[in-house]
Amino acid sequence: MRSTLEITPLEKWLPLETHPMVIAGPCSAETQEQIMETALSVASIPQVKIFRAGIWKPRTRPGAFEGVGTKGLQWLQQVKEQTGLLVTVEVANPRHVQEALEYGIDILWIGARTVVNPFSIQEIGEAIGNHDIPVMIKNPLNPDLKTWMGAIERLNRMGLTKLIAIHRGFSFFNRSPYRNAPMWEIPIELKRLYPNLPIIVDPSHICGNRELIPDTIQKALDLEMNGLMIETHINPSKALTDKNQQVTPGHLREILSKLVLRGESGNIEFSYKLEELRSEIDKLDEELIEILARRMKVVEEIGTYKKVNKITILQLKRWSQLTHDRIQAGVKLGLSREFILRLLESVHEEGIQRQIDVMNRDES
Repeated sequence: MRSTLEITPLEKWLPLETHPMVIAGPCSAETQEQIMETALSVASIPQVKIFRAGIWKPRTRPGAFEGVGTKGLQWLQQVKEQTGLLVTVEVANPRHVQEALEYGIDILWIGARTVVNPFSIQEIGEAIGNHDIPVMIKNPLNPDLKTWMGAIERLNRMGLTKLIAIHRGFSFFNRSPYRNAPMWEIPIELKRLYPNLPIIVDPSHICGNRELIPDTIQKALDLEMNGLMIETHINPSKALTDKNQQVTPGHLREILSKLVLRGESGNIEFSYKLEELRSEIDKLDEELIEILARRMKVVEEIGTYKKVNKITILQLKRWSQLTHDRIQAGVKLGLSREFILRLLESVHEEGIQRQIDVMNRDES
């Protein structure tokens, strides 16, 4: 069910001479030199309009670097003065909001941990009050669209109309190449429900690995997302937080130069539905591969048992019965006999090889 949001169009408050809109800057503000050197470098990249830096860092466990605090806001003031970039920081409570407003921060963002708490969202909205400042809302850690929508709707009903959603991926129990699974169907559904709400993508937190960032950025643009937030550090190897997912300004320039910019599709609903179905296939493939891996573990256990009891590997009667039963089950589910047979033969061949390896293994 669609809800109505009163959203000020992005182009009415943010200059957009180039596409995509890019927000860049380090995960954390560490030193004045690090901030200024990074800012001066990214300011020369045409797509970058906004500089980001974490001032207050919500860490999972105490003792980790939790940010430089208020003095970092002074550094961001200098970034504005020397580069002309807009600046943005994460806020998690009313005090953060008040200090950010006092130092002339241009845009606030609300992090994944804060979004899940309606009381925190309410307090942040009240602290902003009548200040006409844009707010970006990251998705919650868990794949919960309603929680994300609730935070956006709550701020909108409090009179905030310069809103942007940030897709930063979701915690997911299945192992994946990504730090946070992209689950593109969720931001796609948000875009379908709120077509006037800008959505930007945070590939740094989705990937957790800078090598995955270029492909993720390209996919975000192919899905007609409105912009990007990319963690950029002058020397990522020495970063105090999230060093593996940050890129250098030079790397950022290279990534952006290689993007393929495509026009909007003629049928947005079709594109969203297609991507939703593809995302579902991706998840099913992951499950299928995990099931096959578990099956091979059992096969190896069988090989060990056969070795101990001096039983031959190939059991033709068992193989014949298994093939017959699986083909019948597959046909009932709408799969062709030929496809099931090819699949079973491939799996069986791998299983035989696994058992041969077990039989030949030297246990001494």
